[in-house]
Amino acid sequence: MHLIWLRTDLRLHDNTALAAAAQRGPTAAVYLISPGQWLAHDDAPCKVDFWLRNLQRLNSALGELNIPLLIRHADTWDQAPEVLAGLCQELSVESVHVNDEYGIHEERRDAAVAKALEAQGITFHTYLDQLFFQPGSVLTKTGTYFQVFSQFRKVCYSRLHGALPRLVATPKAQAPLTLKSDEVPDHVEGFATPSEALRALWPAGEAEARRRLDQFADAQISYYKDERDFPAKPGTSQLSAYLAAGVVSPRQCLHAALQSNQGEFESGDIGAITWINELLWREFYKHILVGYPRVSRHRAFRPETEAVAWRNSPEDLKAWQEARTGLPIIDAAMRQLLETGWMHNRLRMVVAMFLTKNLLIDWREGERFFMRHLIDGDLAANNGGWQWSSSTGTDSAPYFRIFSPLSQSEKFDGEGVFIKHWLPQLAALNKKEVHNPDAVGGLFGVADYPRPIVDLKKSRERALAAFRSLPSRQAVGGAYE
Repeated sequence: MHLIWLRTDLRLHDNTALAAAAQRGPTAAVYLISPGQWLAHDDAPCKVDFWLRNLQRLNSALGELNIPLLIRHADTWDQAPEVLAGLCQELSVESVHVNDEYGIHEERRDAAVAKALEAQGITFHTYLDQLFFQPGSVLTKTGTYFQVFSQFRKVCYSRLHGALPRLVATPKAQAPLTLKSDEVPDHVEGFATPSEALRALWPAGEAEARRRLDQFADAQISYYKDERDFPAKPGTSQLSAYLAAGVVSPRQCLHAALQSNQGEFESGDIGAITWINELLWREFYKHILVGYPRVSRHRAFRPETEAVAWRNSPEDLKAWQEARTGLPIIDAAMRQLLETGWMHNRLRMVVAMFLTKNLLIDWREGERFFMRHLIDGDLAANNGGWQWSSSTGTDSAPYFRIFSPLSQSEKFDGEGVFIKHWLPQLAALNKKEVHNPDAVGGLFGVADYPRPIVDLKKSRERALAAFRSLPSRQAVGGAYE
């Protein structure tokens, strides 16, 4: 008997570890329910619910191949070696197969499990699956991990020209085993069940992920570069939650994009090229996680920025978290996050910059809040995005580049369609007023909408001063976009 240990790879198709296990002979699958670990990692209730719903779908799909799915509990990953070793003994398992995951805790967990299994004579096999390239295989000429995306991308391009990652064949049905599948739980203690409205936005299963991918590649990818920054337009693929849970693979995404662009990723359709770039940004941040483990430990990528004098302002933080900053584009974006478990990517940058620059609140507060609410929460991408916005990260925005919420709002939601959808109390304002109601409403602003909690100009100067005072910073002027 062989075992695939499923983690963030909840799919039947193009699943490297599953295919490898099935090739060796009779196979069973196992999934560990680990609420203590998920809480420690700030996993959002809507994300845990999404995992469970996808696991239920996968259970049915595996059932058709006669591969039983076993559910086991290991409250934290410290318990994983004992739980898996016990299961392997019980089933006389010869080998365990997993797709690699990245991050300090993930790597530590897998090393401990491998040791426990090997002590029993059980082989532990790991596979590259979440990424196109093994971390450590895309390096600078001096043998270090890249810190600049454009240089990393150049090497990736040359590798992809040489050999595209191939899709893995789906296992065929095996002879039925006497082992029965376990029932996947509907919920896990400690994680509230999200609203039906939220769940309806994110249907579970590979068929839905594939439908979204095909629809995007067929109908929208060409417009991606032009429309992806406009939150009121359906300009993005809406695949991030499926990628984060492994319901669709990056290889499937790459192949679909290439198919829409005659096999090209550097020329041809600018929309397809831009989207493939986003897949490579995802790759880049996972390589950073491995190459610079301090980012897994709540540390700034740029050590000198650990000295930033962040403000301790619980009231401002709460106003940001609760979508009542008095700046419509910020509040509308935060409402979108709270109600859907997702936020448009352009707005993730805008609200992150507002928190870390205008409010001068530590990026770690924002990173944690996002993880606790995002259905597509992913340590590498979320950390990378927050550190980019706060100018503490790799290849990040220079500290003097500070988005103005008003300019961003006027530029990317010119008609106020997105703002009015999430802030209906502003529906009566015209397209000029809706970005800055404070300038309209006389002494008390607009009824039912708060005054801005911060002066944008003064707060920008405060942020510039805080960053200029860092030991290795040169005082320069700043751009306000």
